Order: sequence, then C-alpha cells, then structure tokens
Amino acid sequence: MEKHNPATTQTTTTGFRYARVLLLDDNPVDNLVNKKLIETQKFAENVEVFESGFDALDYLRNENPDQLPEVIFLDIIMPKMDGFQFLDEFAVMPKEIRDRVRIIMLSTSDSFKDLNRANKNPFVYRFLNKPLTEQVLEAIHV
Repeated sequence: MEKHNPATTQTTTTGFRYARVLLLDDNPVDNLVNKKLIETQKFAENVEVFESGFDALDYLRNENPDQLPEVIFLDIIMPKMDGFQFLDEFAVMPKEIRDRVRIIMLSTSDSFKDLNRANKNPFVYRFLNKPLTEQVLEAIHV
C-alpha cells in the first residue's frame, strides 16, 4: 500500500534515482547485499547503513536537513529497538525530517499483524518482503 507522495522521483545529475538512502537492519549480510544492489542499480548515490535504531535516529536528528535520506529501508525485527519502536520515535521528530523521508519496511515476516500494523502507520510508505531485488527497486517511486 502506498501512502502520501508529495515528492516525485527524479534522477540526480549523476544518474542515480535518489541522492541518499538509509538502510536500517541488524543483519550485516543483508545490509551488505542491499547496499551493493542499491548502488549497482543506481537507486541511490549514497547509502548510509545502521544496525541499530538508536544510531539511525541519532543520525537523523543530527544531520543537515538537506542531507537527509529520501528513503529509509527499515527492518521490523531487530534487537533492542524493533522497526515499530523506531517508527514511534520517528513520529515525534521535527516535521522537516518527517516530510523529507519516506520509510519502506522490509521483513521476512509473513504475519498479517505486522503487515496491517505497518499499513496503518502514516510514516510507512510501503511494506515489502525481503530480499530486495532489482525488480522491487525499479518499482519504488517515492
């Protein structure tokens, strides 16, 4: 399910679809594979990777708003702070952050409860099953 879409997809001057993407997943192998796919498919020129929701939130709070990622790929199941807890914290961030960033939840979960919860969250643009693929990246327009 796609949510509000005030921004349109544009190609950067370097040929990448987006300037910045953030990967938030506690699995370093998934991060490595997804980062490589995002780069080779020219989905994003810069990819920030975090294995902790706390670290990703600190990054978002302290980054220049013009340098924020356009897209966050957010895993649901993570230790200490899961994807839904991250969304709760994201909801109270400044409006300029919330308006700039689109969140795509990634999960291996086939739980309808997780899917419904994600679809009800106003900050979740899409819910996708892992793994990311070339076809999935091509279909994302936030």
